[in-house]
Amino acid sequence: MDGTIDFSMGLSQGIAWPWPIAVYLFFAGISGGALATAIFIRFYKKQTENTAFYKAAAIISFVTISLGMLCLVLDLTNPLFFWRILVYYNLNSVMSIGVIALTAYIPLTAVIALLALEDELRAIPALKVLMPIIEKLKAVRKPMEVLVLILALSVCAYTGFLISALIRFPIINTSVLPALFIASGISAGAASAKMLAVSFFKEDLHSQDMKLLHGAEWPIMFAEAMFIFMIVTSLMTGNAGAQSAFAAFHTGEWANVFWLGVIGVGFAGPLLLNFATSKSFSHSAKAFYASGVCAVTGMMCLRLFILYAGQNFAI
Repeated sequence: MDGTIDFSMGLSQGIAWPWPIAVYLFFAGISGGALATAIFIRFYKKQTENTAFYKAAAIISFVTISLGMLCLVLDLTNPLFFWRILVYYNLNSVMSIGVIALTAYIPLTAVIALLALEDELRAIPALKVLMPIIEKLKAVRKPMEVLVLILALSVCAYTGFLISALIRFPIINTSVLPALFIASGISAGAASAKMLAVSFFKEDLHSQDMKLLHGAEWPIMFAEAMFIFMIVTSLMTGNAGAQSAFAAFHTGEWANVFWLGVIGVGFAGPLLLNFATSKSFSHSAKAFYASGVCAVTGMMCLRLFILYAGQNFAI
C-alpha cells in the first residue's frame, strides 16, 4: 500500500498483494467469524449471561482484528501516515467503505470484550475503575451487539468484495468470494473460540453451546465446499483466460496448498476425526483440538491460495 492512499488503484492494474495482506485476511476472518457466531448464539438462545464461548469469542475477536490492522499499517509505505486512511474517504471505493466499517468495528470489539469479561475484570483490584463504565455500557448492550453482528459479517465479506474487483485475475474476480470468506471465517472463528473456551474458560466439551456449534459445522463446511465448487466450475466453463487460470487447481505449488491444505487438512481432516476414528477418540479432547486446528489451518490455506494463486493468472 502507498501512504498516499489512492483508493482508485488496483481495480484493473496488476498489484502484488504482499504477505501482510494475506495475514490480515486470516485475522479479519477469524475476528469477524468468532464474534458473529457468539452473538448469533446469544440472540438465538436468548442468553443474558456471559458464557464461556462468548468470552472466548470476544477476546479472540479483539486480539485478531488488532493484529490484522497492525499488518495493514506495517504494509503502508509510510506507516506513520496510517491516520490518512481514517481521514480521507471515497464512498465509491470498496476499500474506503471497508475502512469505515473497521473504524467502527475495532472499538466496538473492545467494548464487547469489556462487557464479556466483567466478572474477570471485577476480580482484579486495579481494574475495578472500569466497573462504572461497564455498568453504563450495559444500557446500550443489545443495540450495540446488533451493530457488531452486522459489522463482523461485513469485515469477513468486505475483503472478498475488495479483491474480487481485480478484473485481471479470474480466480479472484468472482462474486462468490465474499460469501466464501464469510463461511470460512465463521468456520475458523468458531473453531478458535471453542478451543479457547474449553482450554481457558473450562467450557464442557459436551455443553449445549458446544453441541449447537458442532451441529453447525457440517452445514458451514458444505457451504464452503459449494462456493469453492462454484468458483472452479466458473473457471472450467469460462473464457480462455478463466480456463487458463483453472490450472492453478492442478499444477504448481499452489495446487499443493489447495489440495493438501484446503481439501486435505481443512475438509478431510475434520471428517476423518469424526467418522473414521473410534467413537471414544472422536469424542475426546485430542480430537476436539485437532479438528479445531484443521479448521483454522484450512482457512489460512484457502486465503493464501485465493490471494496468491489468483495473482499468478492474469488476463
